Amino acid sequence: MTLQDGFAPHDGSIYKLRRPKKRRPSLRRILAGGQISDMGRFPRYLAFAVLGGTMIWAPITGYLRTAPLSFKSHTSLILPGSGASASLNLNGIGQASSYANSAFSSNSVSPTETYKRLIGADRILETAATSMGLSREAFGRPRINLVDQTSLIQLEITGGSAEESQARGEALLAAFFAELDALRADEQNTREDSGLAAIEDYRNSVAATRADIAMLQKETGLISSDQYDAIVETTRLLEIRVQDLAATLGEKTQSVAALEATLGIPAADAATTLKIYADAEFIALTDEMGIHAAKLSEARSLYGEGHPKVQDARAAHAAATAAALGQAVQVTGLNAARLGNLDLAPAGARAELLAQLVRMDTERSGASQQYETLKARLLEDSTKQRNLAAAAARLQDLQRDFSVAEAVFATAIARTQSTKSDVYASYPLVQVLENPSLPDRPSSPNRKLAIAAGGAATLMMLIGLLLGWMRSALIGRLLGQGKAAA
Repeated sequence: MTLQDGFAPHDGSIYKLRRPKKRRPSLRRILAGGQISDMGRFPRYLAFAVLGGTMIWAPITGYLRTAPLSFKSHTSLILPGSGASASLNLNGIGQASSYANSAFSSNSVSPTETYKRLIGADRILETAATSMGLSREAFGRPRINLVDQTSLIQLEITGGSAEESQARGEALLAAFFAELDALRADEQNTREDSGLAAIEDYRNSVAATRADIAMLQKETGLISSDQYDAIVETTRLLEIRVQDLAATLGEKTQSVAALEATLGIPAADAATTLKIYADAEFIALTDEMGIHAAKLSEARSLYGEGHPKVQDARAAHAAATAAALGQAVQVTGLNAARLGNLDLAPAGARAELLAQLVRMDTERSGASQQYETLKARLLEDSTKQRNLAAAAARLQDLQRDFSVAEAVFATAIARTQSTKSDVYASYPLVQVLENPSLPDRPSSPNRKLAIAAGGAATLMMLIGLLLGWMRSALIGRLLGQGKAAA
């Protein structure tokens, strides 16, 4: 306790007492602080602690009370990694095949990265927002994550309520798949349009070749190259047959000539002879002529030439002979001079030889007629074959060109149709692995995180104040260690 001015001590003396001087804050005290046991500093530290706690917890409390609730809906997509192939074989038309490589077969293109950019494209977000009646800004932008070493795509989208966040996820997926279908359809249409010009050229080529074939067929009458081959084969067989007939005709001609020489009568006369002896009246007349010839011979043996009986017999024989010649002329239509060359005594084996001669001559005549007919036909066919040779070669070339053009045309059409089934060539198949989830609690504000952050900040502030309270002792100890080391 200090003494004040005007008070006297116990011994009665009077002293002049002074007030204690106030300490002025010094730079050393500010920097080094005071003693640990100096509780006079406590109010200041308490004020700093209250002020710091207020500055830490006031924003956190305000954020937790005023921040709107937000919910996150999670969606997972997967891209199958296998390829697909298809083959179409049409008998007599052609073959077409299509093959789609795996989406992950190329190291330079990542389909998951491509789809990540496509999901976040403005036109997809705009379509999804429009479907929900929201603006592009109100809909927000989804968070897209790619899972390493997998083909998974994870989506997160925020909404004001659990149902709204799920609806936004559904709208985003619908817009994404609609855009994929549109891109695939556009690709198919572009490919089809690019192939239409080529198909039209193939069609014109087929039509032009068919027109040339039709014109050549109309001009020459040749339908196909097979028809010309048949003509060539028929001509070859006909030529062989004509050669065989020529040999047969020569053989028959030689046989007839030999028999004519043997009988001393031509075949025509032998036929006439047989015709005469086929007449019954002529046979009767020849028999009567033989009887009168016998009587004439008998009369000549008994009487002289001038005897009446000989003359009567001669006259009867002459009459019979004249009657027989008249009948022969009537039957054959030949004159008497020509009838003198006939064999009027074809009896026994000679009659058979005459009949054989006539038969052989008939066969020779038939063979000759057949030979002449086939020879004329062979000449005609050979001429036709020579005239059609160039046309057949031209027709064969045109038919080959037509077959090639038709095969190319049919194959192009088949390939165009088969590519329509390959819709995942440029944009691989993507499937929904996990539908948009319905969150059970808000994702923001995170009360636990905010409280933990406030507690951590408060703890660090208290540690700082504690270090400030003890800084004098700590500085003194550090300085003492420094001098001892020196």
